[in-house]
Amino acid sequence: MVEIKLKRIYEPYDQMDDCRILVDRLWPRGISKEKAKLTMWAKELAPSHELRKWFGHRAALYEEFRIKYLQELKTDPIKSKSFEEIYQMALTRKITLLYAAKDPFYNNAYILKEEFLKMDENRFK
Repeated sequence: MVEIKLKRIYEPYDQMDDCRILVDRLWPRGISKEKAKLTMWAKELAPSHELRKWFGHRAALYEEFRIKYLQELKTDPIKSKSFEEIYQMALTRKITLLYAAKDPFYNNAYILKEEFLKMDENRFK
């Protein structure tokens, strides 16, 4: 079973984070690459620029954002490939998805975690 955590990139690094993957398109303000201690920056997995701007982290738009983002994940070959690569990593390592948004629930990292866990659940059916 995969183990995936979510963490705001502004929270301190912890060795228990293991594989740290930033899933935002834009680099977070005020964070140096050294301080981030990333395993990888999966900016290609982030929502498109247009979708990110439209959503603007407004909770009222979250469900529609979720649907549109999942559609992007399924139809964009680059996003799909990145998603699969990270899932394969999660089969052998703990993964911490990092995001910059202030809200821990209304963001793309939360959606990704749900989808990775669903994928893992389906693996055993």
